[in-house]
Amino acid sequence: MEIIHILDIVAGLILCVSFLDAVPTLQKFAKWLGSFDTIIGIILIIVIIWQGYWDIFGIVALIAALIMIVGILPAIPAVGKNLEKVAKWLGGFQGIIGIIILIVGLLGAFTTII
Repeated sequence: MEIIHILDIVAGLILCVSFLDAVPTLQKFAKWLGSFDTIIGIILIIVIIWQGYWDIFGIVALIAALIMIVGILPAIPAVGKNLEKVAKWLGGFQGIIGIIILIVGLLGAFTTII
């Protein structure tokens, strides 16, 4: 299993935490992971760029990373404001995007194992 699949699953759990009411233990774990969302978002961006994941797994991870680092985007001088607007707009669909990313990560993990 590649690191991008694990990161997609983690990002998906963080973003779709509001839909995990049926599984309280998983929701509690996702909320705990959510306290590290900015750090995980930065790690996602670094892994995508460093490893060159420009396939579906990397693209959905990049979308998740933008949502997770929305708080620090204004600190980036050149593109911070524009990226912040995009990330805030994407944040409106956070739960749905989280489910999609979780499914993509799980599919990637299972296809790698098989």
